[in-house]
Parts: sequence; structure tokens; C-alpha cells
Amino acid sequence: MPVSTPPTRRPARQTEGFSTTLLRAHPDRPARTFLPADYQPKYAYPLVVVFHDSGADEDAAARLAPLLSRRNYVVACPRGPVNLGPGTAGRRGFAWPAAPDAAYLSALLAHAREKYHLHPQRLYLLGTGDGAAAAYRFAVASRGAVAGVALLSAEVPAATRCARGLRLFVGHGEGNPAVPVAAARRAARELTRAGAMVRFESYPAADRVSGDMLRDVNRWIMGTVNAGPDWLATGG
Repeated sequence: MPVSTPPTRRPARQTEGFSTTLLRAHPDRPARTFLPADYQPKYAYPLVVVFHDSGADEDAAARLAPLLSRRNYVVACPRGPVNLGPGTAGRRGFAWPAAPDAAYLSALLAHAREKYHLHPQRLYLLGTGDGAAAAYRFAVASRGAVAGVALLSAEVPAATRCARGLRLFVGHGEGNPAVPVAAARRAARELTRAGAMVRFESYPAADRVSGDMLRDVNRWIMGTVNAGPDWLATGG
């Protein structure tokens, strides 16, 4: 008489939504990860890392992920290492150091690449407010590993030789009270003269990150993805 065997269980399919990532070497710095709708494990997704503004946290950054795109990217949202304590609403806020946060961010990238199917040449960084400077510093420190950086509602980094070859999207509100749009536009021009490939866009907003900004960032990223490997290699 044949022996029956229990049916093999298929692994649960990963679905759209948020999850919390805890890194063994950094237990006090959880990250939030957004998985796109209808995630296809055989497709190599671009990875977008979103750096929150000073005083915010990974949850604030994660709220931008579905507004950027619900289908195009895996999105990782790290927590800054500087604890600013409770804010006005009683929620703790965090900030980024002046130096690249390389060890933690490298560990987060390694974890994401192990868990999800990610394209090795399609790593994008997005920073809001002070998080833009952290994203820029990590891109400079990771020469050749970052396909592009979006700097939103932020003080645009000063142009140096380190900017050469970087692909940057600068989105700025015309009513930003901290950084006038004219100053952001000048800084973007200086980065272009320093050898960066810069797209600058202004928006009828103040210092917040608007839906229009994120839609333009999505189109900018997908434009580089659809251009293929030659664009990634040459900056075309």
C-alpha cells in the first residue's frame, strides 16, 4: 500500500506593504522597508533608500514610499543615529552625523540584497531636509555604487570635485523659508559646473515634500532605468 506524504508547503508570497528590519549589529536602529505591489521575485528591482529629515524617523520616511511609486521599487528607510529626544508631540526624533554613516548603511544594503531581488546597478538615494546631506555624503563615499541621488527641500551641498559624475535630482519649494529657491538653483548650477549631472525642479510649495516632487523623482529614476546599462555606465 503506498505511503502518503504530506503536501509540500510553498513559501508564503511576499506582498505589498511595510516591514521592520532589525540589524544584528545595530539593534537600536530599526529600518522600515516597503515592498511594491505584486512583487515579482524574478525581477531585479531598483532599491531606493530614503533618508528622513532631522527630528523625524524611519516611519516618516516610509510614508513617502507609496507616494513615490507603489510598483517600481523596493524602498528602505533607515533611522539616523543621533537621538534628539522627544519632540513636541512626544515622539522621538533622530538626526544624521556629519560623517558618512557607512557601517550601518552598508549593513542595511547587504540585508536588503540578501532578502530581495535587487538590481546591483540601480541603487538610488533620496533625502529630505537634512537627510539630503546624509544621502549625498553616502553617495560620495560610495563612488560608483549609487546610480542617483534625489535632494528634496534641502540645503543643496556645496560643489566640490567629489560631485563629478554624480547624478542628482534637486527638488525645491519656491516658498522654502530656510533655503530660498534662488540659492538652491545657484547651488545646483555650481554642482553642474563641478561635473555633476543635475536636474533642478522648483515647486509652488514651502519646505514640505510634495506629491509633485515625488512623481518627478519617480519619472527621473525610471528614465535612467529605461535608458539601460549604457546610461548607468556613462552618465548619458
